[in-house]
Amino acid sequence: MKKTIITFLFLILLSSNVSAGTDGENNLPNKAKPIKDCFESLNRITFSLNEGLDKVIFKPVAKTYRFLPSPIRTGTGNALDNLSSFVTIPNNILQGELKKAGVNTGRFVINTTLGILGIFNVAKKMNFPEYEKEDYGQTLGVWGVGAGCYLVLPVLGPSTVRDTAGSFVNVLGGDAWYNASVNGNNEFLSSSQYTTTKILTGLDFRAKNIDSIENLKKNSMDFYASVRSLYLQDRQQKIKDKKGSLEIIYDSDWEEIETQ
Repeated sequence: MKKTIITFLFLILLSSNVSAGTDGENNLPNKAKPIKDCFESLNRITFSLNEGLDKVIFKPVAKTYRFLPSPIRTGTGNALDNLSSFVTIPNNILQGELKKAGVNTGRFVINTTLGILGIFNVAKKMNFPEYEKEDYGQTLGVWGVGAGCYLVLPVLGPSTVRDTAGSFVNVLGGDAWYNASVNGNNEFLSSSQYTTTKILTGLDFRAKNIDSIENLKKNSMDFYASVRSLYLQDRQQKIKDKKGSLEIIYDSDWEEIETQ
């Protein structure tokens, strides 16, 4: 019953997303249209809530995390990137990027074995191409599904109707790491391990970007509007596979913010 309800909600989000973002035409990658902030009042309230949580919880913990020796933080980041391949590789295939899927599969095998569960990025030393993360929201965009309205999610931060719908794919069976741990399909994994990796991913990102986020706040007349603009630009660039995409706040897949 739970999965049926989630599937129903996913379909509602997806169908409303197509009409909101593309006027019924699946052509977003070719004809990008302005993404409306349909729920701005509510989004700003949620944004303020997230800022409060960041000030009280996330930022202090991230500052403490930065005191760990650099090799530990680097190894943690490498291992988390390695785990993200469980999402990236299926999306490479869904987007028709079979060569990238093959490269990322090779990277995952090498780093998981020779790199000791991804702690060491051996593939990078072997001159593998730079790793580019993919997710189901990007795949929906590549397929022509419009972004829909801009959303700010509690704790998770900036999103769109399309990207939020894409996140349901984890529950519906698209994320191998999620299913093996949360659904108990692998005796060596657990739901607590999955949750821990997600928390560590956010913590690792926040620790890397403490100074950048503070600079962005100081240089923004409207911090909310700046984050919204940067997020939407970043998502559009990633869908088009452009180089030099902006890396911004809250998304667990973002690397490091560039405020220049």
